[in-house]
Amino acid sequence: MVDLAKRRERVVTQTLRSTVAATLAYLAALWLTDSQAPLLAPLTALLVVQVTLYATLTSGLRRVNAVVAGVTLAVGFSALVGLSWWSLALLIFASLTLGHVVRAGQFVPEVAISAMLVLSVTRAAEVGVARVVETLIGAAVGLLFNVIFVPPVRVRPAEEAIEDLGRRMQRLLQRMGDEVIGHTPVERAAAKLYEARELDRDITQVDASLSEAEESLRFNPRVKEGLLTRIVLRTGLDTLEICAVILRTTSRTLTDLAGKRTEESLYTPELADALQALFTHLAGALDSFAVLITTQVSSSADAAEKRLLEELDAGHAGRERVARLLLANVQRHPRQWQLHGSLLSDIDRMLAELDVERRSMRLADELDRHSREQAKHPSLPRRAMQRLMAPIDRRVEI
Repeated sequence: MVDLAKRRERVVTQTLRSTVAATLAYLAALWLTDSQAPLLAPLTALLVVQVTLYATLTSGLRRVNAVVAGVTLAVGFSALVGLSWWSLALLIFASLTLGHVVRAGQFVPEVAISAMLVLSVTRAAEVGVARVVETLIGAAVGLLFNVIFVPPVRVRPAEEAIEDLGRRMQRLLQRMGDEVIGHTPVERAAAKLYEARELDRDITQVDASLSEAEESLRFNPRVKEGLLTRIVLRTGLDTLEICAVILRTTSRTLTDLAGKRTEESLYTPELADALQALFTHLAGALDSFAVLITTQVSSSADAAEKRLLEELDAGHAGRERVARLLLANVQRHPRQWQLHGSLLSDIDRMLAELDVERRSMRLADELDRHSREQAKHPSLPRRAMQRLMAPIDRRVEI
């Protein structure tokens, strides 16, 4: 119910923002132009005012680019060939091709629409200029609206989605640990396999929420360490995705083993208890990892990291005990030995993925990679600052 309430609040907020921006664009176009009904301005503002400031900038530039390209092409066509069925077909083909050339993105059809509307009137050049002006007004109003009323940062919904994913994976691991005790029907083991496969759909939804959060951090004056937050969440989700794959292969192994041992227990009582304890520690480590990567307060992060280290230490100790018991069990009863080896390998992979030192190294590598990319391809504000500072640097050297 909380998620539904938040979703409704978000929809209402965005609806109000879009309505106000479109109305302001219409009023600005009435004031700045001679048009009686400059509807293109509010239409552009409506499309430009997206959820995030970064999306607003990119969509605004692409839409203006598309309209200018379509108008320019239509003015040229009207001067050369006029309107006929074959010129219309040629214009549409040329417009769509030009839209891809100028990288209009989702506004590629807008190139053809603008071109057809301009070509259909007698004063093509005049109408084309008016269309461009209205588009510029709408884009400017939409951009200024989002600059003044900055869209909210969408990090917390992404963090909540990651934490929820971690809890679902934790519960699945705990139930898988319960399944190894006693006799396990193959149908019950297969149900866990199906649940593990469903994690792929959950990860897709979390990835979409995280992508929106990453966009909300770009160019947002409210955020001071947006790059670090993006890298922490993105690499954390990547780790959880790998763990979800491991969970799927583990449940596949247990399902295959249950199919082979339909009349007996999967493991001896001692080995089953050791596996259940190991799965419990892995489940706790997964939940602690999800909390760690989504916690902003340092004290809470320290507590989550401490719990994660404790669960990993207990998991490594439990893994060694399970390995010894498995080896003794396989030596006495070598049936399906390859499945036991596969299960142990999956446990090793999950422990390695959740390792704290390995995560720290990966974060450092990602930060270095971003620094190198920014040095090779600096952003527009940084390039402008470098050009402004270049004469000063040269004077200092002299």
